[in-house]
Amino acid sequence: MKVLVTGASGFFGGRLCHALLRDGHSVRAFVRLSSNLSYLPTRLDNVALEITYGDITDYPSLLEACVGCNVVFHAAAVVESWLRDPSMFFSVNVGGLKNVLRAYKETDTIEKIVYTSSFFALGSTDGHIADESQMHTGKYFCTEYEKSKTIADKIALDAAKEGVPIVSVCPGVMYGPGKLTCGNMLVRTFVERFNGRLPGYLGDGSDRFSFVHVDDVVTSHISAMEKGQIGERYLLTGENASFNEAFDIASTITNTKRSWLNIPLFMIELYGWLFVLFCLITGKPPLVSPPAVDTMRHQWAYSCEKAKRDLNYKPRSLSEGLKEVFPWLKNMGAIKY
Repeated sequence: MKVLVTGASGFFGGRLCHALLRDGHSVRAFVRLSSNLSYLPTRLDNVALEITYGDITDYPSLLEACVGCNVVFHAAAVVESWLRDPSMFFSVNVGGLKNVLRAYKETDTIEKIVYTSSFFALGSTDGHIADESQMHTGKYFCTEYEKSKTIADKIALDAAKEGVPIVSVCPGVMYGPGKLTCGNMLVRTFVERFNGRLPGYLGDGSDRFSFVHVDDVVTSHISAMEKGQIGERYLLTGENASFNEAFDIASTITNTKRSWLNIPLFMIELYGWLFVLFCLITGKPPLVSPPAVDTMRHQWAYSCEKAKRDLNYKPRSLSEGLKEVFPWLKNMGAIKY
């Protein structure tokens, strides 16, 4: 198959390109001129990755990249909790999907689109565990990212009803070896914790997130290409746990002491406002922001039984996944224990 991967230089996109090449597919990576390509494969089994430059918001460059491709993995997205210019969430996360759908209609080779949505697109699950049948109420959004992915989710579902061969996959909180971007937030948080910049637990531990190893998400994207039903959503989630439970698992794996301090969320939110102020002065993205803290006041717990049944999805436990992450972080010098 000739496959196009948008967002190929990202934390997830790079891992997907590696896997697709290993499976014998011809892969075209769609990246920006300014992208860091260090995590992309250069040559695997004598097959080179094809690099195509452009921008998901620049339709002509995307259309050119789509020509001759059988499958499009649309993984390009702005994954942040806060941006100085919030319109970026909508131009990329919503406008980018619209451009992919337009390109499908103007080419004659694309047989399937696998769209990387998000568990945020389904809304919070406060007090229960949700499945793919849940629809976001649209009444309140913790972040502009959540809002943009919710809008894009509806666009994808509507496109499928109109005959577009699109499958939506909704990953949970991805983590694993690779780029330490906002898309790899759990691992970034561990780096802060093990370097003493995050001395305690986050809040009272009532939050719930569905943590999933990036390679499990990659494998199921490929399964969605092969087995996913048009118009369906598949939750690619994993173990539902709090950040504090993840910290305890980390302490067990690394044989380090657990924290005795609980940092109230309102204090973390104040810290986030300082980061935002620093961002406004320097232009550097904040490590934590008030909208990110707002997500921790809710629960985001999901079932992945549908993906297990239809895509042969086999997510590893959080403990199993983190046993791989910490030696990697230690070997690269990001943490010590």
